[in-house]
Amino acid sequence: MQSLENNTMPKYNLIGVGTNAKTIKGDGSEYLTAILYLAPAKIVEGINMCPMAVTAGCADACLYSAGRGAFNSVQQSRIRKTIIYRDNRKEFNRLLCLDLDKFQAYCFKKDIQPVVRLNGTSDRDFIAIIKQYPLIQFYDYTKVYNRLDKELPSNYHITLSYSEKHMGYAGWIKMMTGKHKANMAVVFRDKNKIPATFKGMPVIDGDKDDLRFLDPNDQPYVVALYAKGQAKKDNSGFVID
Repeated sequence: MQSLENNTMPKYNLIGVGTNAKTIKGDGSEYLTAILYLAPAKIVEGINMCPMAVTAGCADACLYSAGRGAFNSVQQSRIRKTIIYRDNRKEFNRLLCLDLDKFQAYCFKKDIQPVVRLNGTSDRDFIAIIKQYPLIQFYDYTKVYNRLDKELPSNYHITLSYSEKHMGYAGWIKMMTGKHKANMAVVFRDKNKIPATFKGMPVIDGDKDDLRFLDPNDQPYVVALYAKGQAKKDNSGFVID
């Protein structure tokens, strides 16, 4: 495993590389992960970056405030990026593509597979952008379950996100795992009480790394995550006891 600590990383407009405690575990000689963090839900007036946040009950438990997201300077940076997304989508896409070009070139120079998560703290459709970069492995978690009904690029992996705030929503998520043989992320309150099976599906540890596209796919699995930040206090049904 090669060390990237002494290598000069390009400067990016929108994405961040190796700054998330969960995804950095997957960084190394094989994979380097970049993440786009925006302001979630309706934090920025005039746009909802997470259209299922209310239904799924994840707004109050959002990872937006976890880790470095607790710092006001980080939150303000995410808000500024989201305002560009809202007000000038063409410019946002231009900046994002510049970042992806630089990130891809850097990774190839280092003989590393570039991995990108465009919805670090949002849940928007970036499929048009993803199709422009077939050599980058993209992945996301989503609560927009019908996104799986679209014709997704082969380099885009989606993990569904479960919640029991509304049992109708929970039922749709469970149904879509079977329809598309997709995995389902579940946030548990206590990492020491994660079950071996959940809703009849085997459970795997999703906190070892964030490289969801490497998870088994021979059948639907539950990807167990444990509550962090404000999520530890959640009682909406998003966090499972």
